[in-house]
Amino acid sequence: MTAEVKRVYAFGKDAEGNNVTEGNTNMKAILGGKGANLAEMANIGLPVPPGFTITCQTCMEYANADNTWPEGALDTIHEYRLDLEKRIGKKIGDAEDPLLVSVRSGAPMSMPGMMDTVLNLGLNDQSINGLIKQTENPRFAWDSYRRFIQMFSNVVMGLDGDLFENAINVMKNSRKAASDTDLTAEDLQELVAEFKKIFSENVSGVEYPSLLVDGVVAFPQDPMVQLKLAIEAVFGSWNNPRAVLYRKKNKIADDLGTAVNVQSMVFGNKGNSSATGVAFTRNPANGQKEFYGDYLVNAQGEDVVAGIRNTSPIAELKHVEGLEEAGKQLEEIFVVLENHFRDMCDIEFTIEQGKLYMLQTRVGKRTAAAALHIAIEMEKEGLISKEEAVMRVEPEQLDQLLHPQFDKNAEYDVLARGLNASPGAAVGEAVFSAADAVAAAEAGRKCVLVRWETNPDDLAGMIAAEGILTSHGGKTSHAAVIARGMGAPCVCGVEALKIDAEKKQAVVSGTDVVIKEGDMISLDGTTGIVVLGAVELVLPELTGDLDTILEWADEFRTLGVRANADNPEDAQLSRDFGAQGIGLCRTEHMFLGDRKQIIQTFILNDDEDVRQKAVDQLFEAQTGDFYGMFKAMDGLPVIVRLLDPPLHEFLESPRALDVEIARLEATGGDKGVIAEKRALMEQIDAMAEANPMLGLRGCRLGIVYPILPVMQVRAIATAAAQLKKEGLDPKPEIMIPLVSVVPELAKLREVAEQTIAEVAAEQGVELDIQIGTMIELPRAAVTADEIATKADFFSFGTNDLTQTTFGFSRDDVEAEFIPQYLQERLLPFNPFATVDPGVAKLVKMGVELGHQGNPDLTCGVCGEHGGDPDSIHTFNAIGLDYVSCSPYRVPLARLAAGQAAIEAKKAQ
Repeated sequence: MTAEVKRVYAFGKDAEGNNVTEGNTNMKAILGGKGANLAEMANIGLPVPPGFTITCQTCMEYANADNTWPEGALDTIHEYRLDLEKRIGKKIGDAEDPLLVSVRSGAPMSMPGMMDTVLNLGLNDQSINGLIKQTENPRFAWDSYRRFIQMFSNVVMGLDGDLFENAINVMKNSRKAASDTDLTAEDLQELVAEFKKIFSENVSGVEYPSLLVDGVVAFPQDPMVQLKLAIEAVFGSWNNPRAVLYRKKNKIADDLGTAVNVQSMVFGNKGNSSATGVAFTRNPANGQKEFYGDYLVNAQGEDVVAGIRNTSPIAELKHVEGLEEAGKQLEEIFVVLENHFRDMCDIEFTIEQGKLYMLQTRVGKRTAAAALHIAIEMEKEGLISKEEAVMRVEPEQLDQLLHPQFDKNAEYDVLARGLNASPGAAVGEAVFSAADAVAAAEAGRKCVLVRWETNPDDLAGMIAAEGILTSHGGKTSHAAVIARGMGAPCVCGVEALKIDAEKKQAVVSGTDVVIKEGDMISLDGTTGIVVLGAVELVLPELTGDLDTILEWADEFRTLGVRANADNPEDAQLSRDFGAQGIGLCRTEHMFLGDRKQIIQTFILNDDEDVRQKAVDQLFEAQTGDFYGMFKAMDGLPVIVRLLDPPLHEFLESPRALDVEIARLEATGGDKGVIAEKRALMEQIDAMAEANPMLGLRGCRLGIVYPILPVMQVRAIATAAAQLKKEGLDPKPEIMIPLVSVVPELAKLREVAEQTIAEVAAEQGVELDIQIGTMIELPRAAVTADEIATKADFFSFGTNDLTQTTFGFSRDDVEAEFIPQYLQERLLPFNPFATVDPGVAKLVKMGVELGHQGNPDLTCGVCGEHGGDPDSIHTFNAIGLDYVSCSPYRVPLARLAAGQAAIEAKKAQ
């Protein structure tokens, strides 16, 4: 091994009690979050069981070489294993006094429950005797051995965990045992034999020839074989489906890899003076400063998160006989960790016969409400600065705070209660498997995933569901942790639910209610209640901690935030959410509903009088719309885009019309009606374009049909004049779409200016209405210096700019080949969700050239990218004046813009 490549790092103490840790918390990219923080806890003197960490880079080298070990890696691991045995004073697999180890994953970014762990490694038919001898506790030893075989078989060999659970249930039934803890040492010894038999019958000797003994597959007895296979399995779990899906959802790179932590075991299942638990230094649901979490007496760590046994709250730990001192020490460590990391920490611990050990710490996952509260409280406590508080909240999390809640005025009966694991409310039909949740979502049906307890394989269903409901598990169970991270409402530990996943139903104890697949249910993750039927939901108000953190973000941001809104209601909502104006009003949305018939009359009729009448009707309707929007945004700019889409979008679907004609002909319909519809279809066919995305639309439409932009500008100016007369301060701006050459903009600008002047004279008011254009074509971006001479502002339409830059149609590609491109990593992300670097270069060019043509030019973005945090950072760096996004993304954009400014200042 060369000096430049260090594959393994030690952590913990040596035999003399000296700290020999080689890493620290700043090495997450090398040691993963778990390994780096284990090293840090050891460095600050906390009780960490010794071990070593194999680097993330070794994982990626192994994976990229088709699961072949890098040269020298196994030799290095062997050296560190021998060193660990020397430090502990025990050997793995020793028949007299064995060392047992855990083999655990640990990625650079937190991915709770997504990858694999193996506990109790080192047990075999000889070392089990040593463990019995040293502990004088045969039951504990056999329990540890059966756990190891079960976990190794499932995680490393890929066997179905139900094979072993079924064997346990058979044993419990035969012994009339209520739980696993009621089984005796002899029972567990019998289970070990049964588990080894299950292993032999289900593992392929062809695939694993090294496990063949006398022609029969045998559970591996060599601890070195166990360790090598376990490490390989943890490496492999980096690319298991649930881990890949989690990374995709959370924008985590695929090339980081996972570290592997090999750590000496401590045991929480050595009787009633032993325990294990998961805790948070503050409440991850609401942010309150309290000791929060779950523990189990006489259990191992997986028992807590698996939800197999019902847990006890961590606050009770220091009052339990035999655990008092460890409980008090744990609370002291809470304070040490929070002060050291200056954040809310997630902790895993084990108490072995009264002695406390720290197994893990990391920055804890939390709900949006908790993230806000913790950030604000820590700033008040002096732990962090105001800038750090703003940076602590993920913009995407703010969506959680805008999630629906039960209407306070709604009437409903509580069917059952559980733990309020993740806030927000959900209504949907009950489904009992992840696959059914995905199928329901794909069919457009809202659903609630109902499970005994979720596991990582359920992730796709959890993402698809509106909410998650489980009958087991605590607030730190898999369902709770993942739901909080996703912002999905979750109620867990509803013991009254007796779920039969096979029959796809749940019986509610103490009632005659049976929830069947497809039944509508409602759950409130804030209060932990479940309701049969649909409860009316409402959206919360933008107040409290959210308001505070957004005000702080506003202090730092330099990028303005406007909203995309097409009606007075959305305009008012945008203003309530803090929008500084309307960056895009799509006037074509005002032509739908009852007004669609009016625009159809204009399109399909050649009679000028009929067309003028239709235009007059549209003028009246649009004037009213603009009046309401300008009034709602009084004093703030409202950019109104003139009609943009091709006219055929307002017409009937030719396919549907063709079907209707065929139906009428087949049923002997009225010949006059049939003839009329045939004539209509001929008109529609005559307007068809091979590629309407690049056809008669935008400014071209205004040039071909000049009566339309005149009508729209007159409506804008008339509405503004009326409000001015009422003493208000309307600030409309007119945007001319899809400009590619200067003469297009010059021609329509002249039309608009003339119309505004006519209305101002008629109404007797002064109207100062800016006129700009939408930059959504590459040619417009590269000739922006010319176009800017005729524009007061640029608004970059990054949706169409992405389409015309790539030659993609976003209406088609996202369903056709973008998913495959992402899966094969031909694209790093969906360019319609996050702005592509190439498109960003065109925006930057347009801004720089635009200011050459007009130094006073205002530049913004009004595509969907305006509400994407990553894109907002890009636009901030480019130097745009504002972004515009949908109303419910305004709070998110305000926060992301503040964070972008803070990061830019740090980089200077």
